[in-house]
Amino acid sequence: MIDHDRLAKELLTTFFVEFLDLFLPDVARYVDRHSLVFLDKEVFTDVTAGAKHIADLVVKARFREQQSCFLIHVENQGQLQSAFERRMFGYFSALHGKHNLPIYPIALFSHGSLQPEPDEYHVTFPDFDVLRFRFRVIQLARLRWRDFIRQPNPVASALMSRMGMTEEERPRVKLECLRLLATLRLDPARMELISGFIDTYLRLSVEEELIFQQEADSVLDKSEKAAVMELTTSWMEKGIEIGRQEGRQEGRQEGRERECQLILRQLRKRWGQMAPDSEERIRHLSFDQLEELGEASLDFTSAADLKAWLAAHGESGRRAGH
Repeated sequence: MIDHDRLAKELLTTFFVEFLDLFLPDVARYVDRHSLVFLDKEVFTDVTAGAKHIADLVVKARFREQQSCFLIHVENQGQLQSAFERRMFGYFSALHGKHNLPIYPIALFSHGSLQPEPDEYHVTFPDFDVLRFRFRVIQLARLRWRDFIRQPNPVASALMSRMGMTEEERPRVKLECLRLLATLRLDPARMELISGFIDTYLRLSVEEELIFQQEADSVLDKSEKAAVMELTTSWMEKGIEIGRQEGRQEGRQEGRERECQLILRQLRKRWGQMAPDSEERIRHLSFDQLEELGEASLDFTSAADLKAWLAAHGESGRRAGH
């Protein structure tokens, strides 16, 4: 199960100013960027329902060149929910009562529905409007990913993976996410955060990986392709290491099978469907040889390198596998 709230919170906490720059430029202009303080979990108890609710992200900020402060509340909603606008008002009311500060409420909808989400909560009578509460809505599925491919912004690179697209566009969207990310020159930790976000939401099938590679060959120049391939190689390195750790914990034989499946999946990502004889040879490699192949494959530049490696190791691996 994907923890949508955790992923969104990690992204926005790391790149909150960039989030404002991208979606709320007017707010970005009047907020003091050096004053941001992320508040601890804001927990509110619904007495009537006997439940507790936690606001996703609450940030305290100052107005630029002023001493007065306000709160920015961002609520990420990864699933369709009825009466969501009522919940937004409940958070607003609780936060205002606790902090006695102005609150700028934002709802970030990351589900896939194209049905417009409400941006108001009303309490009305036939003769009197008691309340009209409004909040900002950012509904990713209703945004066009192509409008963001030239935005020099890490949040754009990540959230394009959640914007509206057809099934056929998925490989191209992933390519554009990675191309944008490669131009941003972030530190390794932030690069890994965003690339992991992209890979979580745009996990391609073998067929889509082939299209991804074809698009990369036709769309990217030499330097762009090298940068994108470096990002995908880093995923492979991380995946193989995770496979090893889990394999050692689960036992030698179970670990060998897990490592074998992981390496096959990663190799298919790079070069598509493999020749049946190559796949069969890999399945008969020992655990140690699979680890060796995992290391060696990071330096392979073509499927021919894989065949040469298997030719040198296949027979001993066949004996060890039995």
